[in-house]
Amino acid sequence: MTKSALQIARAAYQPKLPKALKGAVKVQEGEPTHSVADEEEIKKLFPNTYGMPLIKLVEGEKKDYAPMNVGVILSGGQAPGGHNVISGLFDGVKRLNPANKLYGFLMGPGGLVDHKYIELTTDIIDEYRNTGGFDIIGSGRTKLEKIDQFEKGYEILKELGIKALVIIGGDDSNTNACVLAEYYAAKNYGIQVIGCPKTIDGDLKNEMIETSFGFDTACKTYSEVIGNIERDCNSARKYWHFIKLMGRSASHIALECALQTQPNICLISEEIEAKNMSLDDVVTYIANAVAARAAEGNNFGTVLIPEGLIEFIPAMKKLIAELNDFLAVHADEYAAVEANKQREYIISHLTADNSAVYASLPEGVARQLTLDRDPHGNVQVSLIETEKLLSEMVGKKLATWKAEGKYVGKFSAQHHFFGYEGRCAAPSNFDADYCYALGYTASELIANGKTGYMSSVRNLTAPAEEWIAGGVPITMMMNMERRHGEMKPVIQKALVRLDGTPFKTFAAVRDTWAKDTCYVYPGPIQYFGPTEVCDQTTKTLQLEQAK
Repeated sequence: MTKSALQIARAAYQPKLPKALKGAVKVQEGEPTHSVADEEEIKKLFPNTYGMPLIKLVEGEKKDYAPMNVGVILSGGQAPGGHNVISGLFDGVKRLNPANKLYGFLMGPGGLVDHKYIELTTDIIDEYRNTGGFDIIGSGRTKLEKIDQFEKGYEILKELGIKALVIIGGDDSNTNACVLAEYYAAKNYGIQVIGCPKTIDGDLKNEMIETSFGFDTACKTYSEVIGNIERDCNSARKYWHFIKLMGRSASHIALECALQTQPNICLISEEIEAKNMSLDDVVTYIANAVAARAAEGNNFGTVLIPEGLIEFIPAMKKLIAELNDFLAVHADEYAAVEANKQREYIISHLTADNSAVYASLPEGVARQLTLDRDPHGNVQVSLIETEKLLSEMVGKKLATWKAEGKYVGKFSAQHHFFGYEGRCAAPSNFDADYCYALGYTASELIANGKTGYMSSVRNLTAPAEEWIAGGVPITMMMNMERRHGEMKPVIQKALVRLDGTPFKTFAAVRDTWAKDTCYVYPGPIQYFGPTEVCDQTTKTLQLEQAK
């Protein structure tokens, strides 16, 4: 297999570990925990894994550990650093006892249910150290939630002599890990389940999980390209670039990239919802900035847009909800209407408010809202080209203002969507170190008999030596939410906090960025060189921890 010069150099990188993990380790138990909300319901659903204490790993006495086998699963969308979680887990498991084995289940949780796996040996692991992607064993989105899945999983775990299973995933995957831990504990099967916090979206975090892995690398990858576009924008001086970024449920990526690159405009979905802004309010906000810059002779700029923006605009949220309900019942009738009359058909069948919003949408977006459904019959919001919707509506508004003499300038738009480009990048030094420590921590939680915990590494703005490794009970992060018509226990998503330092820092300077050209060009991720260039965490973490 041919490798690039960087791949060869990165293979030799030895990730940094917290001091406590470098020698023998013991568990220090803290206070018992309780869920973030809906305590009684969560307690009832998880009687065997609820209320467990927080755990800190500290230096201990050397102990002998009996041989054990461990399984690992990559679940959900890719995030930079997953391979380092697995290599940290492998090294940790082998240090406990060289006879220990690590098995990887193939293509996500489905590999556990279908009994598809490989033994991960030193040769395999060494090929993947410090690399991006999940290709070592592949990933998948099968949800582990049914008893027959748990039992099928148990069959292969028992057959391979696996004592513990590590599930590397986001909030849904870790919710599944918790359900599985509870089931195996209730059945006395003697199998532990540990989770690891992954998602580039950055919405799996709380006081014990300071950031999810992959967020740092993905944001640095996107920020490099945004910086390149800003430089181009400032060179040609004739385009407005509308850039959509990953993040359906929260705007952490957009906010972090804004803090790194200082675009003219960055929309934050959570703020738009809190202010009850309409689509027209958002369009007017952008158009005003375009007009103000045009008055200074600057007919160019950059706009960052979170992927899930549409769902946060209250009027659009209502429209989508009514469309979902209406088309669930009348899909066949709608499909039978001639294509050129479908728009009128929808407008005539919606309530007055929603009908007016639908009628205001450009033709292409209106069609996307009615045509593309997911398997649950809902609109596929990620397919809506929000960047084109906004630029088209801004263009129309500016044309009206021009006719009224309120705007002098030229408006020409370019469109971009940065999504998959950031999910499998070679991890930054921070993510390489953080992920390796998460995997290593998981091995120690297993050795100490823990189940239903998520691996936790904190104090992340300090040097890696001073990081604090431990475990947090997954039930501590849970609340009850309506999913597909019924109440389910799920890990609470962390949205951008409008009272948090990262947002307030951005809000304090955005008017200046909108008017002036304040672009910052972060450049590509650096792996070698001064620590302030190579080992920095995200701006979000630095601001949250005031460092």
